[in-house]
Amino acid sequence: MAIRLKDYTEKISPLSGGHRLCPGCGAPTAVHQGLMGIDSPLVVVNATGCLEVSTTVYPFSAWRVPWIHTAFENAGAGVSGVEAAYIALKKRGKIDKDIKFVTFGGDGGTYDIGLQSLSGALERGHDFTYICYNNQGYMNTGAQRSSATPRRANATTSPAGTVIPGKLQRAKDLTAIVEAHHIPYVAQTTLFNATDVAEKVKKAVETPGPAFVNILVPCVLFWGIDPALQQEICRLAADTRFWPVYEVENGKWKITYKPKKRVPIEEFLKPQARYRHLFKGDTSKALLEQAQADIEFEWQELLDRCGETWDPAD
Repeated sequence: MAIRLKDYTEKISPLSGGHRLCPGCGAPTAVHQGLMGIDSPLVVVNATGCLEVSTTVYPFSAWRVPWIHTAFENAGAGVSGVEAAYIALKKRGKIDKDIKFVTFGGDGGTYDIGLQSLSGALERGHDFTYICYNNQGYMNTGAQRSSATPRRANATTSPAGTVIPGKLQRAKDLTAIVEAHHIPYVAQTTLFNATDVAEKVKKAVETPGPAFVNILVPCVLFWGIDPALQQEICRLAADTRFWPVYEVENGKWKITYKPKKRVPIEEFLKPQARYRHLFKGDTSKALLEQAQADIEFEWQELLDRCGETWDPAD
């Protein structure tokens, strides 16, 4: 069933105000938009990262649902154990509720440090939903590059300068890697549309077995954006096809948002300080052309997977 925006006014978010996340941070928005569509009782497992650190500053917690902190590398193992314990207790008649399990991890704890743990949980088939709030770097510890950091982005461990123009490698396609585990539901979205996020997370949570949702979220501080531009930046990410919005349900790929017109990648990059170097110097034109070429290649690859075409207005 489709989620109405009115539904948001009639429910209390699992995450309260008063947390310590930065104004304009995309992580709490992902929590609000994602979990507001869930009606079942929830247990949240949270890997170390910005979301964990800033919502549970001892002795306070901003969570209104049962919440478990795991180490950076073992959120997948943590939720596996909790879900297995729940099944055992339910079989013994000690629990009669239908409880859902949701895990949050940043890209550092998902793409990199926690990938082995996540892969194991997916392969074993535990019934849980993993939500990656992907701000494309290790933002909690100073904006080091991760394998989710895009090519040419400035990061403290791949600084843009006279030697290199930011990170040299393309970002890992984790959504496709997760789909290769042949789990029932995988999706990718961003904060441009609250109902899209909510509906994808709701579908993920209500699908039996493991599910995964990769949500692109801005980091105001290290992306270098105006906090008021959170939704606009995410819309540009989708419209430029920098971050395609799609889902894979039981192996069937489907693009769920196709831009109506061709928007150049510069429109997404310009408002962000991490790409400022791409608009300076003699090499800027070539770098931007390379960035656009990457977009076209990856978009065509997705179209082919989905068996779809795209005919935008130029």
